[in-house]
Amino acid sequence: MPGGFGKGSVWCHGRFRGYGYRMTVSRQAILDVLNTTVKHLSAEDIYHEVHKIHPSSGMSTVYRTLELLSRLKLVFKFDFGDGRARYELNKRLENKEYHHHHLVCINCQRVIDYTDFIEDEVELLKKTEKGLSKKYNFKIMRHILQFYGLCNRCEEKGKE
Repeated sequence: MPGGFGKGSVWCHGRFRGYGYRMTVSRQAILDVLNTTVKHLSAEDIYHEVHKIHPSSGMSTVYRTLELLSRLKLVFKFDFGDGRARYELNKRLENKEYHHHHLVCINCQRVIDYTDFIEDEVELLKKTEKGLSKKYNFKIMRHILQFYGLCNRCEEKGKE
């Protein structure tokens, strides 16, 4: 993004301020990095992107901001089994219909967002949520599914 950050993430900035927090340059840069990527970035990845535009932002600022954003549910924090937390902007706050699951390659750690659900999958998840809610007297608000296996690239390499 030439000229810095701030162009595409006004909705998350407004939500952040709505929780009573100041929007600093570093916080804005972190939100903008997350808003402009389709990858699941680690804190270190985010730091490197923010540092390019705002060199005075430190790693500890990135960690503190990501923890705050996670607590506020503006960012989701994931563990894909590679020993590093990964972060993703909660785009459901902007688009109520946005929902996805993750396909995680156990070989190369590639993460694929899975959004194109078929009717049978949607019905199965609704039935599962309803059954769990009734069985445990628990109101389910959302769910996160992660499937682990081999991506097509790693599977092809294994056949060679």
